[in-house]
Amino acid sequence: MLDLIAALPPGSRVLDIGAATGSFQTSRRDLTVVRADLEIRKTRAHGSFVAADAARLPFANESFDLVVSNHSLEHFPRLEVALDEIGRTIKRDGAFYVAVPDATTFTDRLYRWMGRGGGHVNAFVSPEQVSNLVTRITGLPLRSTRPLWSSLSFLSAHNRSGRPQIKSVLFAFGHEGFLARFNWMLRWIDRRCRSRLSEYGWEFRFGKAAPIEGKPWINVCIRCGSGFAAAFVQMRTGWYRCPQCGARNLLFPVTPADRYE
Repeated sequence: MLDLIAALPPGSRVLDIGAATGSFQTSRRDLTVVRADLEIRKTRAHGSFVAADAARLPFANESFDLVVSNHSLEHFPRLEVALDEIGRTIKRDGAFYVAVPDATTFTDRLYRWMGRGGGHVNAFVSPEQVSNLVTRITGLPLRSTRPLWSSLSFLSAHNRSGRPQIKSVLFAFGHEGFLARFNWMLRWIDRRCRSRLSEYGWEFRFGKAAPIEGKPWINVCIRCGSGFAAAFVQMRTGWYRCPQCGARNLLFPVTPADRYE
């Protein structure tokens, strides 16, 4: 989504819905960023925080140039009402970014098992289900879709507060070196068996958003979840440090024949 934010003209307004502590970071101070969630939490993320229900947004019609829903639609009890509100607040020439988990994947099932449901009240099982629903309610046309790969960052000990769950013993209590190797193994199995163990969801762009270009990124940070093209980290094999958070990751090498990068 960061390329969408980078392309906005100065003075644009961005709504980060279901933001928690902020679903993205940006260094741009010429944008008005509003982050909305049911509760306001302590964070260093840039922007104004508003306590609001997605089904009753306290904003005027056509207030935002871009609305970001980064892993929030699965948490909304009144999903269709929330989408109607989102569509109301987006400008006619605005854009809508959505990322959601695929409820059929290993990663999402693991997330819900570890988190006793993880707060998910909506199960998405195909990209068409999501795009058709959003377009029907908001009236925004679909621009592009692509799959997302998991980093299992929700298991990372670095992201945990308090004592670990007993279940986490299966994943070395979230030791990041273990998670890096485990992620690499899942990707290797996928390549050999044409499975989807390391995939976890999709991202969508609606409205006037520029379509996604290039292949999706399979190398995703085990701590912050940031994805990078293999060429970006300038390596072919081995360990690299995430440019966003500094965590050590094990690069999965890609080939020209891969459907991902």
